Amino acid sequence: MTDYRADLNQRFWEYQRAKFPGGSGYFDRQQADDWRPPVLLPREAWRNVIERPDAGQQEIDRLRALIPETDRHKWFRSFSSSQALAQSILGNLATYGFLDCVADLCTDEGKPIFGNSDLSVDDFAMEYKVDYLGERRRTSLDGYIPGQYRVAIECKFMEGEFGSCSRTRMGPKDPNFAAEHCSGDFSRQLGRKDRCALTGIGVLYWSFVPQLFEWGAESDLSPCPLDRNYQVVRNVLAAGVTPEGTVSMHAGHALVIYDDRNPAFHEGGVALAAYAETRAALREPAMLRKCSWQRIVNHVRQKGAMPWLVDELALKYGM
Repeated sequence: MTDYRADLNQRFWEYQRAKFPGGSGYFDRQQADDWRPPVLLPREAWRNVIERPDAGQQEIDRLRALIPETDRHKWFRSFSSSQALAQSILGNLATYGFLDCVADLCTDEGKPIFGNSDLSVDDFAMEYKVDYLGERRRTSLDGYIPGQYRVAIECKFMEGEFGSCSRTRMGPKDPNFAAEHCSGDFSRQLGRKDRCALTGIGVLYWSFVPQLFEWGAESDLSPCPLDRNYQVVRNVLAAGVTPEGTVSMHAGHALVIYDDRNPAFHEGGVALAAYAETRAALREPAMLRKCSWQRIVNHVRQKGAMPWLVDELALKYGM
């Protein structure tokens, strides 16, 4: 991971010098650092998303509205932001009506990237909030295609792993530590009647997990399969469960988009291991698919679509 990140950071600083001569006062630091990428000032964060050079204001507004400022991640301003990368690629494809340009692309597993979804530009959403899993903090999907067939999209870039369960990371200073901390096992702990601490506060994951996965909820599991696979499982649930609470293994899938240079997604990598474990446990493995950003960008390039976008992606990200 160290060499991978260092190589990309070097590319980012070269791009910063070429794209923003002298820094133009847009960045928190003007000079290159070996250990970190360029980071834009808060007021300049929008510059981290690639926009069509001759775009009209209506097009710009539509692209930026896909991820309002209030939904930006903490490090959206960093050139390493997966959210900014996703808005640059998926956001522009949606804004200019080119999502169907990649509809015939297959994932690493040989399945259609968007399945049987209806690729209506008006319905595609980013940072879509799932409100039917009983969560205090709702699952926010990087990308979402609604309809009779749903696609929940998780976008990764330089991350070394998927998000894990927060209850195993609670410390003694957390106000709910005594009641909600989990050791990482799916078992009754701290006097709780439920095996999952989240179930005890109304989260519905384990109401649906046994219907989509081979993991049963009636016996202890060590470790809990949702610990390090937490983020992937939530995306599968977002695609397989409807707002009405019905469950289907054939009405949607979760899609992970990743950087194929990232060692975390290579053999032996933490992210690939979590992905493989989650997929192996699915009753219908096609509910989880993955595809690299490179394959998506090359597909768009080969079709001759949006040359301004693919050229800029090559300069900034080396894709």
